[in-house]
Amino acid sequence: MIYLLSVVEREGTVLLPMISFSLITDHIDFSYCDTLIFTSKQAVVSANEIDMTWKNYPCIAIGGATKDKIEELGGEVIYQTKNFYGKTLAQDIVKYFSDKKLLYLRPKEISFDSKGYLEKHNITLEEQIIYETSCVKYSKAQQPEKNAIIIFTSPSTIRCFFKNFLWDKSYIAILIGNATKEHLPNFCNYAVAEEPLINSCIKKAIEIEKNGVI
Repeated sequence: MIYLLSVVEREGTVLLPMISFSLITDHIDFSYCDTLIFTSKQAVVSANEIDMTWKNYPCIAIGGATKDKIEELGGEVIYQTKNFYGKTLAQDIVKYFSDKKLLYLRPKEISFDSKGYLEKHNITLEEQIIYETSCVKYSKAQQPEKNAIIIFTSPSTIRCFFKNFLWDKSYIAILIGNATKEHLPNFCNYAVAEEPLINSCIKKAIEIEKNGVI
């Protein structure tokens, strides 16, 4: 069976959400910025719940899903990174947006320190933490079956999985990207999706399921 550790249901998989989201502020301070940065779809949703005037500012986005959510809610995307990694976004900001007053609306936990990176290039990045994630709790009886293929969509899904379950040596992990791979214990069998997309993860899982090998 293919288990998807996401909040989004996809055909051909067993949904096993690992993360829940909650707002941690009721105010966004836009006083400094002229451009917003979003690195996840959930950040856009959270900003929209807190203060809908975020739509008055042009946005820089990581990933197609983030871009689509910004536009769906009425915002404007002026730039989207070519890949899905925070370091790439920071490098692009150095190249193209060093003159902007940037506000990064972010989760409590992040996989890359964009602020620290940009400071080394004399670029100030303002940050505001607007939401946090927590692990969904499961009983041992809900452990994935043996020979399961398990799709991890973020470092947080790995952390939450191992808070709930022990790893069975028959499992195979499918990872959405290299940033996620860095958080997987080295005793796990795994494959990385061709593209950092859930659909690409599912495609890789189906290939492994059919062929029986990584």
